[in-house]
Parts: sequence; structure tokens; C-alpha cells
Amino acid sequence: MTFSYIWSMKSTPSSADLAMSRLLSIMDDLRENCPWDRKQTLSSLRQLTIEETYELADAITSQDLSAIREELGDLLLHLVFYAKIASEQNAFTFNEVVEGICKKLIDRHPHIYGEVKVKDELEVKKNWEKLKMKEGKHSVLSGVPVSLPALVKAMRLQEKSKQVGFEWEHTGQVWDKVKEEMMELEQEVTIATTSDQDHKRQERIEEEFGDLLFSLVNYARFLNVDPENALELTNKKFVRRFQLMEAEAKKGNKALNEMTLEEMDAIWNKIKHLSSK
Repeated sequence: MTFSYIWSMKSTPSSADLAMSRLLSIMDDLRENCPWDRKQTLSSLRQLTIEETYELADAITSQDLSAIREELGDLLLHLVFYAKIASEQNAFTFNEVVEGICKKLIDRHPHIYGEVKVKDELEVKKNWEKLKMKEGKHSVLSGVPVSLPALVKAMRLQEKSKQVGFEWEHTGQVWDKVKEEMMELEQEVTIATTSDQDHKRQERIEEEFGDLLFSLVNYARFLNVDPENALELTNKKFVRRFQLMEAEAKKGNKALNEMTLEEMDAIWNKIKHLSSK
């Protein structure tokens, strides 16, 4: 029985069923006939999947719906690929992956598929965490992947701890914490500049800087801002303006490394002013 046939065993398949069955059938063909696809393993696909996920994230940040559609397809291919390899090892099938997530969604939404009543999305999140603990999780933080980028991980850790009530009451408290962390960092930097620099001192500066970033992520949550996305938008803005600055310098037959900081700053401010109009 082929990988695709298992999915398409329905008397009246929908257009979505047919499309999914076609993808699974193509995966069968590639795995059998393409030297590159045949060679891939779960491990060899890992880094490629990470890259595809970031490409999808880039498309979402750019609000490019056409790119989002394409990147979703690329990511779906990877999910199918993993399941295909696993089925060859008699570990699990694509159908079992789908059935597994369907069961999880039903079990964790008793307010939809059961008798539980909720008043808002916050209660939904709290119930979700309670159900995860009943499933054998030892900590409310255990669902946060170790390999997440630090900025994203900070936000997820804070969101998780919020579900058990470990949360500031209002935005002002969080901003006070940000200012407190800024002062502590400033103190460590001041001490470092007025005393002999040593490894321990640098470690304390790094620790205080991390505390400040963590508190800023917390503040971002209270402002309903995604800090990762906000920083990426700033990165993109910097790249755009810097490249315009390079182009402007080139018009004057100059390279940036031949200009003074004051000259570059003048061009930068001009570009910044024009882009704000």
C-alpha cells in the first residue's frame, strides 16, 4: 500500500483530499526515483526545515500573501517528507500525524467539544496549560523548545508563566522594571569603566543586559507588540536605509569607508527625513 493511498481511502474525496493525495503521491514518486530525495534522512532535513520556517516568517513580516502561500507549501512538503521517511521505518504514517493533532485539538478544547465553559481567550490558555500538566508535563515551561531564538523564547516563557498567574498587574509596573534594569546595567558599566576590567565584571554586564532585554520583552507583551517581529522590521528598515546611503555616496563617487562619520550621518539623516514623509 503506497503512502498516498492510505490518505485517499474515502468514497467521496473533497478537493482538499484530492490535493493532499496528489502531494503524497508525488512524495512517493520522488522518494523512489529521485537520487537526492531518496538520500534524505530525518536529520538531513532538519536544517532545511529551519530555513523554510524562517522564510515563512520573513513572508509574514513582509505581509506578502503570495510568498506566504508559497512558503506554506514548502513547509508542508517537509512535513510530508518526514512522515514518509518515518513510514518507511514503520514508525508512524502521515495519517497518524494528522489523527494525532486532531485528537489533541479536541482534547484540549473541552469548551468546544465538551461541557467546559470559558469567558475569554485567557481562560482558554489557562485550561490548555492545565490539560498539558495532566498529560504528564512536569512544568508549565516544559513546552518551550530549548532551541528557540532567545527573543522568541523569552516571550514564550513569559506567556507560559502568565497562565498560572505569575504576571504583572499593569503596564506601569513593567515599565518601572525596565527602568530598574536599565539602572542596574548602567551601574555595572560605570563600575567597569572606573576599575580594572576583568572577566567577572564582563559577565555581570552581560547578565544585566540580558535582564534588561527580558524586561523589554515583557513590556512589549503588555503593549501587544511582538518583539521578534518589531526587531525584524527595524532590521529591514536599517538595511533599506543603509543601502540607500551606499547608493547616495556612490553618486558622489565615494565609498562609505572613504567618508567621515559626519558625512555619513548627514546622508543618513537626509534619507531618514525623506522616508518619514
